[in-house]
Amino acid sequence: MTGTVVTFTANPSIDRTIALEGPLERGEVQRAASVTEQAAGKGVNVAKVTSAAGVESRIVLPFADDRYLTMLSEAIADRTNVTVSHPGHVRHRPRTNTTITEPDGTTTKINEPGPTLSDGDLAAAAAKLLEGSAGADWVVLSGSLPPGAPEDWYVTLTRAAKAAGHKVAIDTSDAALDAVLAALPGVPFDLIKPNSDELAQLTGGDAAAFEASAKAGDLDAIVAATRTLAERGIANVLVTLGGAGAVLVNAAGAWYSTAPDVEVKSTVGAGDSSVAGFIIAEVNGEAPGACLASAVAYGSGAAGLPGTTLPRPEDAHPEQARVTKLA
Repeated sequence: MTGTVVTFTANPSIDRTIALEGPLERGEVQRAASVTEQAAGKGVNVAKVTSAAGVESRIVLPFADDRYLTMLSEAIADRTNVTVSHPGHVRHRPRTNTTITEPDGTTTKINEPGPTLSDGDLAAAAAKLLEGSAGADWVVLSGSLPPGAPEDWYVTLTRAAKAAGHKVAIDTSDAALDAVLAALPGVPFDLIKPNSDELAQLTGGDAAAFEASAKAGDLDAIVAATRTLAERGIANVLVTLGGAGAVLVNAAGAWYSTAPDVEVKSTVGAGDSSVAGFIIAEVNGEAPGACLASAVAYGSGAAGLPGTTLPRPEDAHPEQARVTKLA
């Protein structure tokens, strides 16, 4: 496997997953079947998946916390191709995100806002990201922004990364995603991965209509909306549609892929795994359709695993994803 990927998790978290023995009952007392905690965050998740697939991966964090770093080091102790860096003098307690999973795969998430970063903290984090990205193929900017960060922080970081010659992937939402849209076409992003809700946010469409049409096999509206983003300057727009598969649009065309059949156990990390799957194939020189199949396979692989477990290559089956090039 070739290539180097750097991930930046702007708002890292300790993910606490509570697995229930039955459906969630609001207002009632329930016992958990199991509880797990792990050092996480969207960029960290991406790096865990890419490193497991043999891609050199570098995790950059905006601040340090001893407990978080210990948990993360233990999670990646079996890998020699992943490193962790951070501005050590910037100390904050990361947020705790709580996920409640039900036996049928239904997932409820409660995310804390995270620590407030000062202007000095933000500058130190940006400098550490550029330092850690030297020689990398991809820089992945993932997740929500912490309090204190400007809404266009990812745009600013993208400009610096592009100037240094890196491809940039963005996976975010809300105001940070609006800032990405506002920066077009002046800032050339290489990959964004909206889901149906985020595609609607970016294009003024209807998320429910997108999902309904995808389940019915009618992709026209989704492709048309996705193409508007590609035409505005995003090299690859990967729209994930859950169990209905995914759509990829770039300058060479549009592709749709079905998702492999899996028993959904948890959707935690599925979107991050899709980003990782795309990049794993791209750094290996695969064509767009194969990159899409890999994205779908890794996303589905994550959905078929319990709790916060992330897919390894043996959990992803791109050969089961049926890819069609669309007119």
